[in-house]
Amino acid sequence: MANQTLLDAYNYVGKTNIEFQRNKERWQFLLDSYLGGEEYRKGNHLIKYSLETDGEYQARLRSTPLDNHCRSIISVYISFLFREAPKREYGTLPYGAGLEDFMYDADLDGRSFDSFMKEVSTWSSVFGHCWTLMTQPSVEANTLSDQQSAGVRPYVNLLTPMVVTDWAWERRPNGRYDLTYFKYIEDVNGSVTTIREWTKQEIRTWVMDDDTKQAELVLEENNGLGSIPAVLVYNERSQVRGQGISDISDIADQQRAIYNELSEVEQSVRLEGHPSLVVTPDTQVGAGAGAMILMPENLDPGLRPFMLNADATPVDLIYQSISNRVKMIDRMANTGGVRATEVATLSGIAMETEFQLLNAKLSSKADNLELAEEQLWELYCQYQGITWSGTVEYPGSFNIRDTGREVTELGAAKAAATNPAVLAVIDYKLLELLDQEPEEIMAMMPQATPVPQYQLDTMTDQLNQFEPHTMTDPASGDTVEVTSPEQHDRLSAAGWENN
Repeated sequence: MANQTLLDAYNYVGKTNIEFQRNKERWQFLLDSYLGGEEYRKGNHLIKYSLETDGEYQARLRSTPLDNHCRSIISVYISFLFREAPKREYGTLPYGAGLEDFMYDADLDGRSFDSFMKEVSTWSSVFGHCWTLMTQPSVEANTLSDQQSAGVRPYVNLLTPMVVTDWAWERRPNGRYDLTYFKYIEDVNGSVTTIREWTKQEIRTWVMDDDTKQAELVLEENNGLGSIPAVLVYNERSQVRGQGISDISDIADQQRAIYNELSEVEQSVRLEGHPSLVVTPDTQVGAGAGAMILMPENLDPGLRPFMLNADATPVDLIYQSISNRVKMIDRMANTGGVRATEVATLSGIAMETEFQLLNAKLSSKADNLELAEEQLWELYCQYQGITWSGTVEYPGSFNIRDTGREVTELGAAKAAATNPAVLAVIDYKLLELLDQEPEEIMAMMPQATPVPQYQLDTMTDQLNQFEPHTMTDPASGDTVEVTSPEQHDRLSAAGWENN
């Protein structure tokens, strides 16, 4: 009877959410695609040939390299998102020792809160979402001061969708959804798994053994917070509650196709360089150049050894396909301009449009991180017995521009311009591209004919609002259509007049 009870507990604890069951295999593929290396090989993402033995397949897995675009693209996103640290105003939350310790060691594992949020952004990009759990050790302390004296404070945990096995929401009368049930894998040690189960009233810790198919409740605590302190961090929301949209969902499929094509490259090189030798079973063949082939004396002349050359796929065609797939990946990720390793053929307008699309994507990701962090601070304050009144602000715009192209265009404009005012504006823009402060720019500009800031702004607006017009040469009567301020200045200096 006791064993039956443990088996029932095992079935209860092992129950998973239907969405977890549907997406687990896909999440594992996204995780392999991001990690690469040995994890990707273990995933067996190469297509197996017909009649290929397991040994041949494993040898092909070991010899096929992975060009990891998923990790590269997420690294690009993270580098832009956290180029500037978020701005935090803590409101009524006192910046004491507890908060300072939390900022420097948010997860009790040595990671600062900024590093923790960076990792949250990384894994939400991989899976489409991830969970963060704000919790505090349960100790006997009557006051907040007693907790601080004992070194007890809230800390955060990062949970990927691979370990959160079950959850449930309940809709309030006011329309808001509350998380009412939450279960995740806390630790795995061989066949023994520790699972933590949260409700609004209780926290249960289970230990289940997959070998014996038994589970035991080892700890049961009261949930003094009265709610489940888990925050769902979206990368991008989907139509299913609790499910996000991964940044690399489609990119991972293209990466797998490139992986298989790189295997074909390796196989093509082997077939072209090492043709097959066809012999009878009793023919003795040596190895290496100049090796001896010993045939039986009574061998039928029609069974003499011969070479079999395979018509392998031209390697250049495979590499051309790979190159096209890389371009598809850059288009999907809007990273063609920032990941380019050679001179791009895009026009200035096309590159600017791509930068704007990438900027919009990063701004959306920053908004989701900002919302998640606000919710984490609300939970932190609940543990402190106060109400969160602070603010968190992530960068809303990201300076993504082709500085080299802009400098080249300004240099060409400066070479053609003669008007001192125009030259001053060009110099101002060049210094601005070098990230100089306005005061430093004015100090570096020529002082012989100082140009006030308001005049520079006016001239810049005039240049940006230039309208094409016609000018006439009074001497010859010739007319020309003027399309740039520089052309207007040259014609004016030569005596041409506006119509």
